[in-house]
Amino acid sequence: MDWETYYESHITDAATAVGSIKSGDRVVVGHACGEPSYLLEAMVANASAYENVEIVHMVAMGRAGYCAPEMAPHFRHNALFVGGATRAAVAEGRGDFTPCFFSEVPSFFHTTLPVDVALIQVTPPDENGKCSLGVSVDYTLPALKAAKTVIAQVNAHMPYTGGESLVDVTDIHSFVLHDEQVIELSPPKIGPVEEAIGRNVASLVKDGDTLQLGIGAIPDAVLLFLKDKKDLGIHSEMFSDGVVELAEAGVITNARKTLHPGKYVATFLMGSQRLYDFVDHNPDVYMAPVDYVNDPFVIAQNDQMVSINSCVQVDLMGQIAAESIGYLQISGTGGQVDFIRGAARSKGGRSIIAMPSTVKGKTSKIVPLLDEGAAVTTGRTDADYVVTEYGIAALKGRTLRQRARALIEIAHPDFRDTLKAEFERRFHCAY
Repeated sequence: MDWETYYESHITDAATAVGSIKSGDRVVVGHACGEPSYLLEAMVANASAYENVEIVHMVAMGRAGYCAPEMAPHFRHNALFVGGATRAAVAEGRGDFTPCFFSEVPSFFHTTLPVDVALIQVTPPDENGKCSLGVSVDYTLPALKAAKTVIAQVNAHMPYTGGESLVDVTDIHSFVLHDEQVIELSPPKIGPVEEAIGRNVASLVKDGDTLQLGIGAIPDAVLLFLKDKKDLGIHSEMFSDGVVELAEAGVITNARKTLHPGKYVATFLMGSQRLYDFVDHNPDVYMAPVDYVNDPFVIAQNDQMVSINSCVQVDLMGQIAAESIGYLQISGTGGQVDFIRGAARSKGGRSIIAMPSTVKGKTSKIVPLLDEGAAVTTGRTDADYVVTEYGIAALKGRTLRQRARALIEIAHPDFRDTLKAEFERRFHCAY
């Protein structure tokens, strides 16, 4: 059977497609801005047909209707990364959280999380019968390969990306044709604090560095201050609109990368239509699964690898809490540790944790001890640079006393006296 015949014979409507989901199934949903919203809404509309369906997902960018309290008899969410739409379900015991490194998620599909159904979103097939996963390859491609049943929303608005993003139509069991705008990430607000942090982080970036950037105002602020750099590269679990701006300005060229020279390497994408237009059919964009992109040993093959992430708190030993506020799980480990360890192994590599010194001016983010219940995302032995709007603390290879001094120096002035008193109590010496 040729691919066109296969494709045409497997097109169906959403209600029929999600009708193949059975009670007790584990359903893995395509990630972030690549989530198939139309299929999820059809599944939730069919909730009365299911009991105890497990929904496995990382960042949910849609409505996550399966997390509503009235859906508890039908669905239980297993979050690999907690987001705004799923946070209440996990906090209230109607959902679960699985701690994990992003790079290890695909391996779970063959061990603790075997996949019954994968719900994904793809482009229409090309002339060779290949669909692109577009903005979400990460764990989505491994889930597709591991699933017993694959249901795809075919969306003409999904950008066509290359690398390892392409899947054969014969790997998909049902196609639901529904065009809609791909979910966009609203641009963050960058204020004076973020600008100061961005300026400090940018001072640690050198010509020819390869960057990994997280999500939010601080990574975008960093990009604002890189316009005088030359030949920067991208090897990042994701990138957004700020990278497009620097690429168009000739700052990011990927020319000096030692792995995949000339290529923007990522595992997923989040941004506006400007980003999606930039990556669409762009031969310089190389998308690959997260167990490759985020593998620390792959990351380390990039010389001068610079990892830039953020966090919730840093204690005076350099322990970094980036995913919970006390016992409240607000996000997940994601790729932070993958890239910090990859950068540490890179020739000339550096890792940076960048954050405001306070939470809205009320409490210090540099603390004597992490809050009770807070998870340590990055251990003190992995911590390298910590940056606030007040400066840069270099922690690698420093004693506990040296670390504490360096961190206090970049804390907000309103909290330094308290931190100095803790320093003197802990180290039995004057500050």
